Amino acid sequence: MLASLKSLLELHMSTRTVIETYFKSLERKKGWESLLTDDVVFTSYAIPNRQIAGKQPYIEATTRFYASIQSFELRALMVEGSKACAQTRYRLAGPAGPFHSDVAEIFTVRDGKIDSLGIYFDSAPFPK
Repeated sequence: MLASLKSLLELHMSTRTVIETYFKSLERKKGWESLLTDDVVFTSYAIPNRQIAGKQPYIEATTRFYASIQSFELRALMVEGSKACAQTRYRLAGPAGPFHSDVAEIFTVRDGKIDSLGIYFDSAPFPK
């Protein structure tokens, strides 16, 4: 009964709620993966552009990044229908010490889960 109620609530979560829940889960470093569709598409618009299709390939490709997050700040969240844009600032652990990265994150939500995620950021601070 509780599982079906949880499923029903997830189906009807608003785009804002999905994205806010994703960031709260990211802050706790657990559970954010459950908010991705199985066929999520991730696109990094840094140079060179990179696209990853599928939940498992996305998780595998971003493990190092997620492990390096020391903290982050959700600075702004704009939502229109199933689309959202978040302005975030990450504090990341790097080989030469911590550094900050300001990111624009573009989301599409379908059936209560993140269906696509695109990020725009300056890659200069990242270790080569």
